Amino acid sequence: MTDRPPFRADIVGSFLRPAALAEARAAHAAGILDDEGLRAAEDAAIADLIAAEAAAGLKVAADGEFRRSWWHFDFFGFLDGVDIVELDHGIQFQGVQTKPRGIRITGPIGFSDTHPFLAHFRALQDAAAVTGATPKFTIPAPTVLDFRLEPDSIDPAYYDGHAAIADDLVRAYRDALGAFYAAGARYLQFDDTAWAYLCSDVELAKARERGLDTDGIAERYAALLGRILDGKPDDLVVTTHVCRGNFRSTWISSGGYEPVAEQLLGNTPYDGFFLEYDSERAGGFEPLRFLPTGDQIAVLGLVTTKTGELEDADAVRRRIDEAAAFAPLDQLALSPQCGFASTEEGNALTEAEQWAKIRLVVDTAASVWG
Repeated sequence: MTDRPPFRADIVGSFLRPAALAEARAAHAAGILDDEGLRAAEDAAIADLIAAEAAAGLKVAADGEFRRSWWHFDFFGFLDGVDIVELDHGIQFQGVQTKPRGIRITGPIGFSDTHPFLAHFRALQDAAAVTGATPKFTIPAPTVLDFRLEPDSIDPAYYDGHAAIADDLVRAYRDALGAFYAAGARYLQFDDTAWAYLCSDVELAKARERGLDTDGIAERYAALLGRILDGKPDDLVVTTHVCRGNFRSTWISSGGYEPVAEQLLGNTPYDGFFLEYDSERAGGFEPLRFLPTGDQIAVLGLVTTKTGELEDADAVRRRIDEAAAFAPLDQLALSPQCGFASTEEGNALTEAEQWAKIRLVVDTAASVWG
């Protein structure tokens, strides 16, 4: 197994919220539990989670996103110049819709040292020290903010149109990387739905209806991310998870990676790419041919988080062999396809089923890479 992340057996990041934590969050929302009481409940749940991660054989420790309601809005809402607002619609998944929330740009976009996720990372780092695992912290990618903007959601007093936010968005994320690094972070992940939506004609059409210019968008996104990652410290590992939608075991995007693979894998300087490969909606492994020979890792999400049915280990190993026809085995790794709870509602499986899948990932990776 590699000692540098991403590990041969890795995770995307979110986990099912335990009942005690869900109850504490409900009590806090109702005004029954104060901030200190909620933080104590979160700390206890995260400590238990990190112990369980280590017991399952993982070298990585995530906080499960236990302090968040949403995988993305919680981070975006604490950026300077960004507000989370209520809309007349949510994000439409297959047969279910999220709460009606959206992003509005109300001032210059920036990242400040008061962003609460810095404190969340420090708490994770302290808790992970107990097991010696590498703390992994996830934040939404800047491309998500760009892709999900609704019409008329940018205050013209600050930006002259959609394209004008790019420079400040780059600056904000470079500042964020610097702040997390100064806090001790060495393994960060940008969670990103935009790349998967670019593989879907349906989602591209919706984006154009929102006023997004989709011509050359993959090239623009690769350039945007390249500007952010350029010059990062050599010992800071930054990966991305390309998500096709994950809300209460449902999904949004269908389509193989071929339309974006050259820009995503070949021209975006991430250290690793967590790619969902748990269903036919993801297409084949052929796009992996664009992974440059070198140190970048493609982490194959072959174990689904959307159902509790446990995959067959031999079948997973065969699929890894299939992928190795297009990228070197030494540049591949294994993980669940997504998190188990991208929002606090969580997916439709039990905690026991969740941990069985984690153990399957760890055991299968050990059998393949040793």
